[in-house]
Amino acid sequence: MENEKFNSISITGTASTITALLGAESPKCAGKPISHVLEIAQRAFGKARADRVFMYNPDAVAMWIFQKYTSLFGGVLKNTQLGLPVKTVMPSVTPVCFASMYTGALPAIHGIQSYTKPVLKTDTVFDALIRAGKKPVIVATEGDSMSKIFLERRMDYFFYPSVDECNEKALELIEKDEHDLIALYNGNYDGMMHKFSPWGTEAIDALKANVKVFEQIAESIRSHWKNRDTALFFAPDHGCHEIDGGLGSHGLEMPEDMNIMHFYGMFPAE
Repeated sequence: MENEKFNSISITGTASTITALLGAESPKCAGKPISHVLEIAQRAFGKARADRVFMYNPDAVAMWIFQKYTSLFGGVLKNTQLGLPVKTVMPSVTPVCFASMYTGALPAIHGIQSYTKPVLKTDTVFDALIRAGKKPVIVATEGDSMSKIFLERRMDYFFYPSVDECNEKALELIEKDEHDLIALYNGNYDGMMHKFSPWGTEAIDALKANVKVFEQIAESIRSHWKNRDTALFFAPDHGCHEIDGGLGSHGLEMPEDMNIMHFYGMFPAE
């Protein structure tokens, strides 16, 4: 069958997985959570619940990138217990995919169906958590999708000109321990693969930086959230492919753009 080339687990399952872990109701348009993730939480914590969830969202890290450069993902693999092949949504561009990740809805339902960045009116993970008395926060680079489409909620936002400033702030937020959900967006690999190529030196350096940041997040969680059962996600939005001239792109219904890997780490309280 034609669709056998695509992964079977949908990115839309991420939203209700986050809310289930944090003991909140799912966003209104979301389906069932990803059972495999809740099972490893149950095994790690003795319950399918967490006190904290950290979402690390690197942009455009395709499954084939993981397969081709597996050795570069050591910092992800050693800090997670589960990796799942996930299928993103069409068109496979950043605002559409993150909207589906955090609403649990397909594009036709949440309404972002092209590379546009309107504020979502559809119910999201962030809305569901706020209703449950939880505190979410988004940390992202200024002007990018994660800094635009989830605005107008009664929650915290931190937007900065650079990825480094975002990462520094996210680590500071872990240390302060005031939020139930931290969502950190890094768009540096996406930027470099568009400008050079998916495997260009600059893009690979950005990928290495993503993995290093993920490792720093895991270390900070171990240090500052010792009394918290914590779930840490490595969750890209879509993949990428090479176009004429060797540059990178995405947005098509093809395995290179649609198939991604999500990784999940569970950190039990001491």
